[in-house]
Amino acid sequence: MSELSNYRKQIDNIDSKILELLNERTGVVLEIKKTKEKQHIKPHSPEREREILERLKKLNIGPFPNDVLKAIYREILSVSLSLEQPLKVGYLGPSATFTHLAAQRQFGSSAEYLPETTIKAVFEAVMRGSAQYGVVPIENSTEGMVNYTLDMFIDSDLKIAAEIMLEISHNLLSKTGKMSNIKKIYSYPQATAQCRDWLEQNLPSIPIIEETSTAAAAKHASKDPSFAAVASELAATIYNLKFVKKGIEDHKHNYTRFLVIAENFSPKTGKDKTSIMFSVKDKPGALYSILQPFAKHKINLTKIESRPSRRKAWEYIFFVDTEGHIDDKNVKKAIDEVKKECLYLKVLGSYPSAE
Repeated sequence: MSELSNYRKQIDNIDSKILELLNERTGVVLEIKKTKEKQHIKPHSPEREREILERLKKLNIGPFPNDVLKAIYREILSVSLSLEQPLKVGYLGPSATFTHLAAQRQFGSSAEYLPETTIKAVFEAVMRGSAQYGVVPIENSTEGMVNYTLDMFIDSDLKIAAEIMLEISHNLLSKTGKMSNIKKIYSYPQATAQCRDWLEQNLPSIPIIEETSTAAAAKHASKDPSFAAVASELAATIYNLKFVKKGIEDHKHNYTRFLVIAENFSPKTGKDKTSIMFSVKDKPGALYSILQPFAKHKINLTKIESRPSRRKAWEYIFFVDTEGHIDDKNVKKAIDEVKKECLYLKVLGSYPSAE
């Protein structure tokens, strides 16, 4: 016991030093706040946050894991920013959705989160200035694109400032936690689609009712012991539900990609993506001539997707993700050449690639 007591004393001393350094760091943050106010500089600097996180990851020699280090410092940075000016982030709500979880992963728990009922409302919150950033889903690794998000970029001038990759795990939740009590299942259509095989094998005769989000489904399930929801662990905590079964998704490597929308692009980081949208002239080989400049300038296309333009029958708008930043010479040259072949082209944003 004396050996254990000695180790615990060491831990207490280290914790005291960490606390002292955190308060010292906060004092410097408050001085930075004064300097930024004098120079009329915006409080939030995403590029500086990335610089801090990357520097610490390179310095870390272990055994403390880098992913946990990043999560801890995300919270430290979030608190620091809240002392300068509370950061407001709109997201597709209500609370406890996977979009909420993704937003917290990006901005930490000290930001002020504004749940919106629709993807359009998230865009509008950023456009009118009630939120500095918005977080919206864009695609799932098994179910594909969220078309409504793509459509919003057609009429909006907002930019993509970042992307977030979140591993998605769905759970069957209810008040009792007993499968035999379930008479109805509520969930968001994409969530139930990602769990289709499990639900068909285990609850084939139970009706599945669509809800506006997984969180709304969990809220519904909290009202009646015969209801269940397909939702997140966060939803289970918020709505006081029990797990009927954890991890019911059909594909265990199930990721959703989210976009952070803002008024401006992000600066270069050296590991970036650029997203563009364009419509092509109606002629043979039009799409081929569009793609040629990317090959010529050795730019890798990571995604190409098409959507009806909604302006003219059978006219399509293409969405393309490329590796590189718009400030890279080869990317800029390629896009300038592509523009000549297009009826319309818009750069949606250049932003850091998610890990």
